[in-house]
Amino acid sequence: MFPEGFLWGAAGSPHQTEGNNLASDLWELENRPGGFLPERSGDACDSYHRWPEDLDIVRGLGLDAYRFGIEWARIEPVRGRISRAALAHYRRIIEGCLERGLTPVVTLHHFTSPLWFQAAGGWTAPDAIASFRSYVRAVLPILDGVTWVCTVNEPNMLAMMASMIRKEKRSENVAGAMPPPDQAVAEALMAAHRAAREELSALPGVRSGWTVANQNFEPVDGADAECDRWAWTREDQFLDAADGDDFIGVQAYTRVRIGRDGALPVPEGARTTLTGWEYYPAALGNAVRHTAARLPGTPILVTENGIATSDDTERIAYTRDALTGLADAIASGIDVRGYLHWSLLDNYEWGSYHATFGLVAVDRTTFARTPKPSASWLGAFATSQKQRAVS
Repeated sequence: MFPEGFLWGAAGSPHQTEGNNLASDLWELENRPGGFLPERSGDACDSYHRWPEDLDIVRGLGLDAYRFGIEWARIEPVRGRISRAALAHYRRIIEGCLERGLTPVVTLHHFTSPLWFQAAGGWTAPDAIASFRSYVRAVLPILDGVTWVCTVNEPNMLAMMASMIRKEKRSENVAGAMPPPDQAVAEALMAAHRAAREELSALPGVRSGWTVANQNFEPVDGADAECDRWAWTREDQFLDAADGDDFIGVQAYTRVRIGRDGALPVPEGARTTLTGWEYYPAALGNAVRHTAARLPGTPILVTENGIATSDDTERIAYTRDALTGLADAIASGIDVRGYLHWSLLDNYEWGSYHATFGLVAVDRTTFARTPKPSASWLGAFATSQKQRAVS
């Protein structure tokens, strides 16, 4: 049973859906001659122009929330030069949500930064936090009516990716198996988060927090101490940094087993997804319980959960089981405020379009949107839960 007022929605990010994010660091990386990424984002899903259609789909499914991001590289493509047109663009999306009765969940930083920011030293530059604070301050005027703001998406992933991008090598198959984060970047992101929350506190009614990539680390053969050490650097320090926030965003997909020597491969013969991750719908409920244990009393918003699969029947089965685990966690007394499925659209998954997480298929040539059966299933499930909650 999900409580009355529980948010039901879907999610996306600007770089992965909008297309032609020309002033960003990821765009430069994708288009670098001889680069290591197999595909470039290009036009993505053309959501920069087609966002009204995306919002109509969310509403038409019976969902009531939409998570999207504001792209810093569009707001400030050149250092110190704020684009009024870009601010107006994102304001129109917020208003589009409100006009359709959708709760906007806004992310201020979803992996990508302006190229000038990266060229100046990125998150460890002396003035990095001031730069981010200035960007957040520029965005404040367009956030009227927004009640949920995620400052930074998956800072643990961002910190783990930092050194790997500098070395221009592909990351490990799953985030939890990656090398530990660059600690200087991790601490800078924590400082940026605190600075953003200070700026957002000027807006009445805004709840702010950040989202963490939850990996469900599980010890194998008595490797409990090794698992705890592994989890601390890659996840738990980022959860603990959210102590006192208005909420914490949980993002869970799979699990990572930890042995004496670190992360273990997916068990032989295990069912896997298009990303090569273990099919593990229990990840969501387990991640929520782990997060709640580290942050007792902090409201939880599931900001991402889903599966990369070309079999939509499998997507429905995974989501059904994940939501069963989430309902059990709520029944145990954990304060969960909503569920946002990743993702609304089949979009650019950081190097490739191969991994399809979407409730909605997107034609790569025409950008035509086609809702899948899983979209209708989730909308109907959400509607039934909302009806039960008020009956």
